[in-house]
Amino acid sequence: MSQGLLTVSYIGATILFILSLGGLSNPETARRGNLFGIIGMAVAVLATLMSSRLAGASNLAIIITAMAIGGGVGVFAAIRVKMTQMPELVALMHSLVGMAAVLVGYATYFDPGAGLTGAEKTIHEVEIYIGILIGAVTFSGSVVAFGKLAGRVSGKPLTLPGRHQFNFGLLIVTVMLGKVFLNAHGVSEGLTPLIFMTLIALVFGVHMVMAIGGADMPVVVSMLNSYSGWAAAATGFMLSNDLLIVVGALVGSSGAILSYIMCRAMNRKFLAVIGGGFGTDGAAASSSAAAAPAGEVVAVSSLETAELLREAKNVVIVPGYGMAVAQAQHTVFEITQFLRSKGKNVRFAIHPVAGRMPGHMNVLLAEAKVPYDIVMEMDEINEDFPSTDVAMVIGANDIVNPSAMEDPNSPIAGMPVLEVWKAETSIVMKRSMASGYAGVDNPLFYKENNRMLFGDAKKMLDEVLNHLRAAA
Repeated sequence: MSQGLLTVSYIGATILFILSLGGLSNPETARRGNLFGIIGMAVAVLATLMSSRLAGASNLAIIITAMAIGGGVGVFAAIRVKMTQMPELVALMHSLVGMAAVLVGYATYFDPGAGLTGAEKTIHEVEIYIGILIGAVTFSGSVVAFGKLAGRVSGKPLTLPGRHQFNFGLLIVTVMLGKVFLNAHGVSEGLTPLIFMTLIALVFGVHMVMAIGGADMPVVVSMLNSYSGWAAAATGFMLSNDLLIVVGALVGSSGAILSYIMCRAMNRKFLAVIGGGFGTDGAAASSSAAAAPAGEVVAVSSLETAELLREAKNVVIVPGYGMAVAQAQHTVFEITQFLRSKGKNVRFAIHPVAGRMPGHMNVLLAEAKVPYDIVMEMDEINEDFPSTDVAMVIGANDIVNPSAMEDPNSPIAGMPVLEVWKAETSIVMKRSMASGYAGVDNPLFYKENNRMLFGDAKKMLDEVLNHLRAAA
């Protein structure tokens, strides 16, 4: 393939990737956005395979074999991984992007064919250094995020004394090693500072994510998504691949914007997220211990829940991670269909950080074929709760916690939440009285107009649906 045709193919792929991002911004166009992304990636891969850079049967055979292995792993993961495991899968994929950037960086550094001198050599080495740095942080941070999301690592933040000073010290050492690396004469002399920098970056990635509390994990996922994009862009600079630079910049910038949106939805600053401590057992939580929730919990049965829904005219359903764990979204849709067939106004309220990753609840509801027009964002529906007869919370906790608005000493004080307690009756479905992922008590459970439906969400919702149908 000529250089001109390769350039045209890359431009076409770039346009398709931009259209893909545009489509993914809305649930109704998300499928089309995914299709654009698939086509764009296919064009990019085929154009690269046919380029003169990869000429030779031996090169193509190695690359196609590697693609077959990687593609097989991807297909296997897509088929076997449950929807509840998607957040940790995304984090794991981010780690692979980071590791790829590290490996490409070292391979490029050892490449004897670079033949660069003077300023070009310095710029190229800066690209290598930064690419490996970002890649290593992304890799180790994503591995820790995977562990937290999968429950293999505690969701509580590891807030070591002087952790900010420790991070700043790592940054200073990294800069000093960078200077030594750029002034090195020969590959062997520059390899030592490069290896030490990589180890420091790996430590920083682990320490950074370990210090982040469980309630901030959705932000962490989008943040690591941004890091993986910048790692890909850095790889593009190292390989002089314009498409990889553009695509990496698209992913990096969109991930950064999403992180900002998520932080705003939680009334958090990005640096505060990096600093960690959200939902800890530290000073903030202790200071609010005196204001711990008090009162009696009123439990209801599935039959009583069905009666409340049957008598209601306006119903708002708030899905949470508990719905995902129980895989109850299909039963929820059946209940929604039944209630709407009886003339009830049923809508869904989605908090920006519900679940374990951005858009987690939207994906589950889309899988169950819930109509997009009744799925509302927090800002769209919060003012409607006072006129709502029943607000049904399915496995959510922190996103419906009134202490965010009522207790200035709460660790989640100031975080915008879904104000379900303003409905005439709120029903919270949980397995137990355990606190949510942030580790913060929820006074909603003790409010006079709240009812608790304990048990597995799927089992209890099936019972509710049967009672509704039996009384029809």
